[in-house]
Amino acid sequence: MIKTTLLPMLAAGDFRSGQDLADALGVSRTAVWKQLNKLGELGLEVESVKGRGYRIPGGLDLLNEQTVREALQPQSQQLLAQLLVLPEIDSTNAEVMRRIEQGASSGLACTAEQQSAGRGRLGRQWVSPFARNIYLSLMWEFSQGAAALEGLSLAVGVAVARALQQVGVEGVRLKWPNDILHEGDKLGGILLEMVGDATGTCQVVIGVGINVAMPGAAGQAIDQRWTDLARIADGQTPSRNALLAALLDQLLPLAAGFESTGFAPWQEPWSELDAFAGTSVILHSGDHRQGGVCRGVDNRGALQLETTTGIQKIYGGEISLRPAL
Repeated sequence: MIKTTLLPMLAAGDFRSGQDLADALGVSRTAVWKQLNKLGELGLEVESVKGRGYRIPGGLDLLNEQTVREALQPQSQQLLAQLLVLPEIDSTNAEVMRRIEQGASSGLACTAEQQSAGRGRLGRQWVSPFARNIYLSLMWEFSQGAAALEGLSLAVGVAVARALQQVGVEGVRLKWPNDILHEGDKLGGILLEMVGDATGTCQVVIGVGINVAMPGAAGQAIDQRWTDLARIADGQTPSRNALLAALLDQLLPLAAGFESTGFAPWQEPWSELDAFAGTSVILHSGDHRQGGVCRGVDNRGALQLETTTGIQKIYGGEISLRPAL
């Protein structure tokens, strides 16, 4: 009840009396009070004023399927097979994986207000508080196997940057292979997962996470420098529904056309957003360390690292890129 009925009634940020809430929900005032007390578990503040009732200061920007669909471009509306908007899930990527096992088709998108087990690259936790960020997964089927997907995560990065620009966010940069940065701080990330035949028909789940209005308490669990749109936009935070629509407007055509075009047409746009172009970096892979200077990416999305022995091409894997100190 709390996420699907009570929260939408408080989302506007206006006071609602306990009796009003009880009547609308068909429960007792005591039941409403118990549910309101549970909102703290979601990291939400509820203000109570005698004679006026309850409210969530500032309100909540809840996701709405109809609002997102109405904001989509005609092409995206055609490519979108299904949009799941869930109150909570373990992981949107994991849910899409389960749907693939049930026969889901290309164009399935899943988003949620909260993830209980959100995942990032290298097995890291993705901090996913309720109704504060974007957690989006999109599935597309490809017929030519993993080889045809080289550079896809980088192209997704360009698409995310364009979506952010579409809602008024400037200054986004990309870190190879899949981090979204703003002034050096992590704003979001990308996680691609594949199932099926690595040499034939396969399904790819494109996962995107964007920090929109990360609560400080939740942010303490993040083990690197981070930022969110609330800081960047200086109080003019874009609507999450508008951002979700912008992401789908960029990602759906990308997914539909990538097998035909490959990464080549995305190489230059990615290079223009490269946060580490010409920068000395260190690549970490397990216990191995390798230093060099970033020289962009090639037409397959491989990182070009200038070392003392020449240009080395790095094709991804369990690798972390960090600036040299």
